[in-house]
Amino acid sequence: MDRRGFLKSTAATALATGVAAPAVWSPAKAQSRQETLLVVSESGPNNIDIHGVGTNVPGYEVSWNCYDRLISHEMKSGPGGVPYYDRDKFKPELADDMNIGDMSVTFRLRKGAKFHDGTPVTAKDVKWSLDRAVTVGGFPTFQMKAGSLEKPEQFVVVDDNTVRVDFLRKDKLTVPDLAVIVPAIYNSELVKKNATPDDPWGLNYTKQNIAGSGAYKVSRWTPGTEVVLDRNDDWASGPLPKIKRVIWRMVPSAGNRRALLERGDADVSYELPNKDFAELKDSGKLSVVSTPFSNGCQYLGMNVTKPPFDNLKVRQAVAYAIPYQKIMDAVLYGLGTPLFGATAPPPAAWPVAHAYNLDLAKARQLLSEAGYPNGFETTLSFDLGFAVVNEPLCVLIQESLAQIGIKTTINKVTGANWRTELNKKVMPLYTNVFSGWLDYPEYFFFWCYHGSNSVFNTMSYQSPQMDALIDGARTAAANGDNAAYEKDVKGFIDLAFTDIPRIPLFQPYSNVAMQKNVSGYQYWFHRRLDYRSFVKG
Repeated sequence: MDRRGFLKSTAATALATGVAAPAVWSPAKAQSRQETLLVVSESGPNNIDIHGVGTNVPGYEVSWNCYDRLISHEMKSGPGGVPYYDRDKFKPELADDMNIGDMSVTFRLRKGAKFHDGTPVTAKDVKWSLDRAVTVGGFPTFQMKAGSLEKPEQFVVVDDNTVRVDFLRKDKLTVPDLAVIVPAIYNSELVKKNATPDDPWGLNYTKQNIAGSGAYKVSRWTPGTEVVLDRNDDWASGPLPKIKRVIWRMVPSAGNRRALLERGDADVSYELPNKDFAELKDSGKLSVVSTPFSNGCQYLGMNVTKPPFDNLKVRQAVAYAIPYQKIMDAVLYGLGTPLFGATAPPPAAWPVAHAYNLDLAKARQLLSEAGYPNGFETTLSFDLGFAVVNEPLCVLIQESLAQIGIKTTINKVTGANWRTELNKKVMPLYTNVFSGWLDYPEYFFFWCYHGSNSVFNTMSYQSPQMDALIDGARTAAANGDNAAYEKDVKGFIDLAFTDIPRIPLFQPYSNVAMQKNVSGYQYWFHRRLDYRSFVKG
């Protein structure tokens, strides 16, 4: 298919002094606009390789759309009728056949699949890519380990078109883990040409260059400003997307993002204050979709390795000093599920509410019992890339903690640096969101509470009892022992609420506002946009 000339877009920023957001479309380019999706958000990627060190959440979006994986998920009807990934059903992507055996799974690759430079995708590229994922360390390697994918020897080239993944052990999470973002398939020869002895996996190259076979290619990336992606017209792993070009703009001002939407200059935005989403829903001028994060919650985390948060009573005092309902009302405007004030023991599900509620008198008593009758000073950190929720939330927590003598200095960390700073595990008090890609309680807890101390065990929490319960649940799930599974899940949730190294606040909603002529939005476990399904009427 011949490409038409596309819009030479102008900057989508505006003064923060009430000046109207500028037009970003030329009327002469109406047809190009019909084939182009303009997305505006608060922040953008700091790395376009999911295997990269400290790749932030916006970076997931680029990787998802530009790389293929062997398999993906089928869709089903989710909350409110929104198309929603089916946790338990898979479909071929780069593979066109999957044969699951007792201790292995074999994939036959789709014929005709090519990388963006025209090189055929082969089984050796698949093996090299999976070897890379389990070897580079950090987040990608731990993600693979979450599905018992740990050693290069597990990935076997059967022939040029066939690859086998051998199981180390029976694990219910192994096949689902092959459908997440991390096991993307890379053009191995291209990356190896750009590797060095100090960077054998070519991470410096793929930080800024796509080496995939996916539905879209990055044609331009200006960090902090915009990403432009063009459709790969030779994509073989699914129906050719309707959208030819995606222009993704970083517009820091929430007011400007809303103005661009309301005026029709932007097609999609998913990072507005909840107050704006609530008002836009009421106005009816745009399509607004709100979907609870699967297997996710926003929490207040504490570094339990250092005073004062190594003291259980201090952590309990903080849990009683959170203005939970005020956060729901003044920050979320009801667009979230409360995870506090439970009156019954938690079920074997996640996320669920804990029993803490705002009780300043009890908080002061616990703080005094902990040896801090006059409180203490600390730092409260948040990701500035998601400031529309994080900043007002932290201000409310700061004000409430001050009433029990805890004086906090708010530390605003730029979105590009947040993941790196979080992974250092030195911040004493912070808020963050974690949403487990595989929608199982034991997966969430493996990432966030297990003593193997993953990047998302941001509290550096260690408990042999917790590890035994998480490992027990995984084993019970693999063996189909439902009674043991439920007992262990209830056990690790109860222990998490007893030791309270992090305080769940609420289950966020993924809020997306779109023009009425835009359809095809799907909710995915990674909470980012899948451009392949969008259509403009």
